[in-house]
Amino acid sequence: MKSCIHADAPALAALHAGCFVGREAWGAEAMALMLRMPGGFGLWRPGAGFVLVRAIAGEAEILTLAVLPEARRQGLGQGLMAAALARAAARGAAAMLLEVATDNAPAQALYASLGFAKVGRRRRYYADGRDALVLRRELALIPPCAAAGR
Repeated sequence: MKSCIHADAPALAALHAGCFVGREAWGAEAMALMLRMPGGFGLWRPGAGFVLVRAIAGEAEILTLAVLPEARRQGLGQGLMAAALARAAARGAAAMLLEVATDNAPAQALYASLGFAKVGRRRRYYADGRDALVLRRELALIPPCAAAGR
């Protein structure tokens, strides 16, 4: 997996458009903005998928996880998430949060397999009116000296 940089924003937007429809797909400007936010970072496999994360003030949030349909069910989503969890912990996050659509059973199964548990619900969270579940997972903190080698 590679770290995302601002120059990757157009490619990330193209991947996102291949995974999400309509207003749910984010453009290159949104991708670049997410990467520039304090604590923002991304990991990706070019041409297949990526995850964008924000880790700040002891907490991390998955901003988006996108894996192209033809690359799904091959462990890429799990690998991206595992790397994101490790990187967030190395940056001092004690927990990670995310939102997932209530009707997205495959994503919910992935997150459950990684130890995420439901902590809330956001009504009408998505542009089409669907609700989102809020999921959380505690992270094992990695000592700063160990994280420095990454």
